[in-house]
Amino acid sequence: MGSDTVRAERTADEEAAGRRREQRGWYVYDWACSVYSTSVLTVFLGPYLTEIAKAAADADGYVHPLGVPVSAGSFFAYTVSASVLVSIFVMPMAGAAADRSGRKKPLLAAAAYLGAGATAGMFFLDGDRYLLGGFLLIVANASLAVSMVLYNSYLPQIATPEERDAVSSRGWAFGYASGALVLVANLVLFLAHDTFGVSEATAVRICLASAGVWWGAFTLVPLRRLRDRKAPPSETAGRGWRQLASTVRDMRRHPHTLAFLLAYLVYNDGVQTVISQASVYGSEELGLGQSTLIVAVLLVQLLAVAGALGMGRLARTYGAKRTILGSLVAWTVTIGGGYFLPSGAPVCFFVLAAGIGLVLGGTQALSRSLFSHLVPAGKEAEYFSAYEISDRGMAWLGPLVFGLTFQLTGSYRDAIISLVAFFVIGFALLARVPVRRAVRDAGNPVPDRI
Repeated sequence: MGSDTVRAERTADEEAAGRRREQRGWYVYDWACSVYSTSVLTVFLGPYLTEIAKAAADADGYVHPLGVPVSAGSFFAYTVSASVLVSIFVMPMAGAAADRSGRKKPLLAAAAYLGAGATAGMFFLDGDRYLLGGFLLIVANASLAVSMVLYNSYLPQIATPEERDAVSSRGWAFGYASGALVLVANLVLFLAHDTFGVSEATAVRICLASAGVWWGAFTLVPLRRLRDRKAPPSETAGRGWRQLASTVRDMRRHPHTLAFLLAYLVYNDGVQTVISQASVYGSEELGLGQSTLIVAVLLVQLLAVAGALGMGRLARTYGAKRTILGSLVAWTVTIGGGYFLPSGAPVCFFVLAAGIGLVLGGTQALSRSLFSHLVPAGKEAEYFSAYEISDRGMAWLGPLVFGLTFQLTGSYRDAIISLVAFFVIGFALLARVPVRRAVRDAGNPVPDRI
């Protein structure tokens, strides 16, 4: 064996070891920030902020942020929509700045710690401070969205095409495992709050704030492990919305990538709305207590770990596209069944949670890895900015539809069933995307299974 061959093999081994080190650090950001999505957005903040809004409401049940009459029961859903609209404005600037400078880590750090600080500040959310709660939710959600643009854009750089389904799935699994672990601690504190000498409301505030502390603490690991890569000069022109417009024009040369984003935009809106509104549905419509909701979301987290890894294996056999399509059928059946859940029946709600958990992680992980194959080399951050806008960008519409349906009908059942349309339409749009051709058109190697 020649010396050149030996050096080439040693270089390949070193590169593989470097990738694995970055991958392990990359997983930890999911471990860090997913606690916000689970403990804050999915479990505690919806019911808690709704109660605070009700405490501040007038005799007709309305609060008046900025002078606009809003049903107290819809305030949380509307605030989630507002946070998404703010995210749409800041994400393109973050993606453009990252591609222009090649320095993603400082931007990731800024977004992560702003979001973590806003989340920790939720400890001061009490009484009738619904406006403070709305403001902190908007800041935290927008910060999370920006950080995910930067985080996701690392995936094509730290994983080969053959590795991406598995790496993306492991990242989601880390996040769901983290969410489950912290939820167990939350459940202990919530159920035994008297033993710890705090009120139930104070226990909720501690759970909210601790998610911010967790987020900030574990973000240190990816900031140490991930490497910045300088972008080529040709890819550093433009900024903000000008860069987003340039990205969209560039995507017109890759219409199948654009078609995938449209499909993802629709079905992911249904996913995000279910995540954010399920606890409100359980508490307000089904009359379930906070401890039941925590156990249900804990069940989601545990099964989502298995679901993300299991669907990753299915994708290796059937391809990511077919696996995602199957998950959308499961989402439709599960949410449709949720409409008929009887009130005051926690076991039925646990069955619904199990169905959601089995498809949640896999749908998100495989969508991310599939999109990574459709991104032209050197444009990761700007394309993932557009992806994150698809992730968050129409996610204002689902909560808005949910909130409006409740405000018009007074029924959370009608609100939850309205979300089925997002999964049905998303299925139809994704089924039409020729993903193998899309990968080739992006100039990337086509995996055996896609």
